[in-house]
Amino acid sequence: MTDEFQTMIGQQTTPRIKREPGMQTPPSVPLVGVIMGSRSDWETMRVATEVLMSFGVLFESKIVSAHRTPEWMCEYARSAEERGIKVIIAGAGGAAHLPGMVASQTILPVLGVPVQSKSLQGLDSLLSIVQMPGGIPVGTLAIGEAGARNAALLAIRILAIYDSSLADRLHQFHHEQRTKVLSETLP
Repeated sequence: MTDEFQTMIGQQTTPRIKREPGMQTPPSVPLVGVIMGSRSDWETMRVATEVLMSFGVLFESKIVSAHRTPEWMCEYARSAEERGIKVIIAGAGGAAHLPGMVASQTILPVLGVPVQSKSLQGLDSLLSIVQMPGGIPVGTLAIGEAGARNAALLAIRILAIYDSSLADRLHQFHHEQRTKVLSETLP
């Protein structure tokens, strides 16, 4: 890793976790990287971080632009696995090349979140992310906040394959969702 990259990691990485009573000691490194093309994508991608926090999953969040900082983007993607990241959630709007470019630089699962754009309501972002060439897979989610929420839940499902405590919390989440729907009444 370059010294410049080490400095960027030190300045931008803010691992976060919400500790619940009785929760196991969390890992010391983030398991999920939540990245976005620009600061304007934060309102959408914040939703993913809130879901990860609610499950106690350690993550880092960063601005990594495919167009304005391509070297930083490549360095981030190439070093993610050795830094302990297991899944990358990448959100971008407009010419949303970030998820695909990151996927081309790592073997980690990359989940793409199309951020809703003003001009085409996110359809441009969706098509940029979903139409990847064969051999460069990106798991593409819905446009906007629903996509960010589901990207976090999908990352949690991936992590839960090898983490029984996380799997238990996921089962509880599903039970709570089911109970809420079944208890709703109409006027």
